[in-house]
Amino acid sequence: MPTRDQRADIIPSLRYHDAPAALDWLCAAFGFERRFVVPDAEGGIAHARLTFGNAMVMLATARDDEFGPVQMLVRVADVDTHHARAAAAGAQVVLEPHDFAFGGRLYACRDPEGNLWNFGTHDPWEDEQPAA
Repeated sequence: MPTRDQRADIIPSLRYHDAPAALDWLCAAFGFERRFVVPDAEGGIAHARLTFGNAMVMLATARDDEFGPVQMLVRVADVDTHHARAAAAGAQVVLEPHDFAFGGRLYACRDPEGNLWNFGTHDPWEDEQPAA
């Protein structure tokens, strides 16, 4: 596993209509490795983390909600300072900074074209268990 300084700080999160098939395909076609996979009750994927070198991509089964098919997670050292900067620049904040039970602090906002960006201190490399 890459050290903390070697890990990419921007982690895309994608949603697929057939997430189990997409997960298998991404691994077979592109060489991603399963790091963490949580199935959902309907045979889909609630959350998965795939790695490629020092990079990570997260994926899940598509849902009809306000979050959309693509999100970005950016790890930052100080969520509150980052939030203040984004809000001052006119970012549409959709989730104020808050602490999560699983650890870390996070806020979410939309860019001018409506894409969802999450900024937080949580490191998804740290709390994972190897995928089955």
